Amino acid sequence: MKNIAIIPARSGSKGLKDKNIRLLNGKPLFAYSIEAAVKSGMFDEIMVSTDSEKYAELAMEYGAKVPFFRSEETSSDSASSWDAVNEVLSKYEACGRVFDTFCLLQPTSPLRSAEDIRSAYSLFNKQADFAVVSVCEAEHSPLWCGHLSESCELVGFIRDQDTQQRQCYEAFYRINGAIYIVNIAKFQYDTNIYQAGSYAYIMPQYRSVDIDTEMDFFLAECFLAYQRIRGEGQ
Repeated sequence: MKNIAIIPARSGSKGLKDKNIRLLNGKPLFAYSIEAAVKSGMFDEIMVSTDSEKYAELAMEYGAKVPFFRSEETSSDSASSWDAVNEVLSKYEACGRVFDTFCLLQPTSPLRSAEDIRSAYSLFNKQADFAVVSVCEAEHSPLWCGHLSESCELVGFIRDQDTQQRQCYEAFYRINGAIYIVNIAKFQYDTNIYQAGSYAYIMPQYRSVDIDTEMDFFLAECFLAYQRIRGEGQ
């Protein structure tokens, strides 16, 4: 199979300015994803999809390619990662380059490792017809969540049958945003990857930080230190 890694990194982050290149332990955030992709050895092409010349220069310094820039449409706040993926695949196809799978590696998941990528591809090759998506165990059961009225009165907030101890519940999992491996031929007909033929690759919580806030950056720094203690790395 021919595999392409796509790392989406537009420059217009509203929550945290220049989030995708913000330094995390002295390294631009998206560099962690580029380095993990390179070290995994799984890809025929590793590219960063960006609308910024500055981002492009940094991306190439860390080993990615930027053969073209994102359009204005796919760089807007309303554009999804799938819009960017479709644009990338179309532009490569126009250049005569076709791939069997793409692996979307969001730069906001810096703790995903090269071994995670290799293991996810192993799962894809053994079982998946459509996709492999990374997940981790949810930090809290959704059964302990509810809606609040304007008065914040807790009537009906949690159902009586859901007040048992946490260890009595089955495990819940959440998508952690780190890895999406997708069969391109199937994706071109149906972008809903959550169906038969798609499987979950389970990652530990400490490698599943998805950076969106200042607190997330702090957590990522803590978990990077934890990885060093465990002797883990990209």
